[in-house]
Amino acid sequence: MTSPPPQRPAIRVVLADDAALFREAIAGLLRSSGLEVVAQVGDPDGLRAAVAATRPDVAIVDIRMPPTYRLEGLKAAVSIRRDHPGVGVLLLSQHLESHHLPTLLGGNARGVGYLLKERVSGAAAFVDKVRSVASGGCEVDSEVVALMMGDRRPDLDTLSEREREVLALMAEGRSNRAICERLVLTPKTVESHVRNIFTRLALPAQPDDHRRVLAVLAYLRARR
Repeated sequence: MTSPPPQRPAIRVVLADDAALFREAIAGLLRSSGLEVVAQVGDPDGLRAAVAATRPDVAIVDIRMPPTYRLEGLKAAVSIRRDHPGVGVLLLSQHLESHHLPTLLGGNARGVGYLLKERVSGAAAFVDKVRSVASGGCEVDSEVVALMMGDRRPDLDTLSEREREVLALMAEGRSNRAICERLVLTPKTVESHVRNIFTRLALPAQPDDHRRVLAVLAYLRARR
């Protein structure tokens, strides 16, 4: 008799939201979908400690938490991305904020998300997005993309076929070196394609890491 295939380990989640009732509702939804909630916390210090102690696959974080209810959650998310790069970070908030987002994305969009609570389309869709971020995907609400892009609709038709290939790999979080290996191109050629992407998408003259993030967001927005 053929033995059943081994089950994959459940995705491990840390939840950070100051509203205990909301936290419990999300935790119940995730558990019923086969995910493991390893910690629930209500403040940024508790979030950092829980991530360090449990090393989850993904942390779901509200932007505004105690003590001032401004950007504590977002700042904690940035520190998690810096200190624990293998942990996915999904911002789940009713607030739209652009502060620290380029730093949060860190030059790539791998394993990060930002969803607005009132725009999540349903329980199943939300769980899918949690799984996606946990596995290294990017899930950014189109309203967030519009904010960072200055409400400008990107026209990817201005890019060549090769530039679109490079941009798609950038959206996967690949470095220039990894793009060279994947497309069998020289570093100089890839750098030229990246510069052309910035120019054709009319991205503002800022540090390249910031423009790289904006290019990825343009790509994601155009595909929605």
